[in-house]
Amino acid sequence: MALTKLEKRTRIKMRIRKKIQGTADIPRVAIYRSNKQIYAQVVDDQKRITLLSASSKEKDIAATTNIRKTEQAKLVGKLLASKCKEKGIEKVVFDRSGYKYHGRVKSLADAAREDGLKF
Repeated sequence: MALTKLEKRTRIKMRIRKKIQGTADIPRVAIYRSNKQIYAQVVDDQKRITLLSASSKEKDIAATTNIRKTEQAKLVGKLLASKCKEKGIEKVVFDRSGYKYHGRVKSLADAAREDGLKF
C-alpha cells in the first residue's frame, strides 16, 4: 500500500523528533509550512511550552504585498531571530518537521542564521 504525501512527511517528522529535543538552554525551532503561510515556533520540549513564535501572518510581514513566498520566509526568519535576541536565546536546534531543506524552509533558516541565531 502506497503512503500519502502527508503520511510520508509524518514518518520523516517522527524520525527527526526522535533525535532532537529542545531544552531551556537550547530550544527547538519548529517549522510549519502551509500553501500560503509559514510559521516558526521556539519550543522548550522539557517543559512542553512555546517560548515564542513568528509567522507570515504578523502585521509587519502581512502588510508587504506582492512578494514571493521565499522572501516572506526570509522576513519570518529575521523576525524570529530578533525575537530570540530579545528573549536572550542565542542557540537553537532546527526542526524542519519533515519538509525538505530547500525553498522556504532553507530561506527561513538562512535568514535566522544571518541575524545571529546559531543552529
